[in-house]
Amino acid sequence: MDRKMANRKLIRLSQLKSKLATENLEEIDWVTFGVIVKKVTPQSANNGRTFSIWRLNDLRDLNQCVSLFLFGDVHKEHWKTDQGTV
Repeated sequence: MDRKMANRKLIRLSQLKSKLATENLEEIDWVTFGVIVKKVTPQSANNGRTFSIWRLNDLRDLNQCVSLFLFGDVHKEHWKTDQGTV
């Protein structure tokens, strides 16, 4: 993990909103981790394609969640991922 994190900045999901407001994250090599705390049943978009919505949390502040929308090949590959997965 030390090798993978070398020269990268860890930003907790619960800090992401404030970091986006104060830092230019496009210029930083950063990483975050999250736990799937809620999965919405796959939905169909207006164009007929199916997508998933996951709510992610870092388990530090359960009121601060990030919604992740999965489309296309990402949805097809990961829609069965279990709630509780990191």
